[in-house]
Amino acid sequence: MALVRLDVRFEDLGALADVANASHVVVSVIDADSIVALSSLHDALKSPIGVWLEVSEDYSAQMAARDVKTLSWLVTLDTVVVSGPHADASARVLRALLTNDEVNFTNSVATIVGAYNRPAPPRPVTVWSVDGAVLRQGDEVLEETSKETTEVGEATTYR
Repeated sequence: MALVRLDVRFEDLGALADVANASHVVVSVIDADSIVALSSLHDALKSPIGVWLEVSEDYSAQMAARDVKTLSWLVTLDTVVVSGPHADASARVLRALLTNDEVNFTNSVATIVGAYNRPAPPRPVTVWSVDGAVLRQGDEVLEETSKETTEVGEATTYR
């Protein structure tokens, strides 16, 4: 399996839609909110897409889960990569909150009691965490293998 991160600028969103419709990418919009930017492409995206999110003290895993859920109803979202301090713990929070179930959960970044984030995404969303040049999702690990500059932005491939 390979995963390609594409860092794009807001001004290149039109070209991003063409790239994303031709091959699967996980997008980080470097000069705008990635969730808002990708949601603006809901009519142009015809293929599944992923989003790369930086979770922090100012943008918690719980807020990211709410945003991911909303985006998943606007575009065919199938992948989320969580980066930032405590990315693995934050990714666990996202996984827990992307269900229709009541969430009772605690780890190093969140304590959640009796919470719901309904409705769950209409399709399964795979949540990865990043640690340096390594992506993790359960027992699956992908390592950064290459970087290249494209006409749309910088592409980083993980295998």
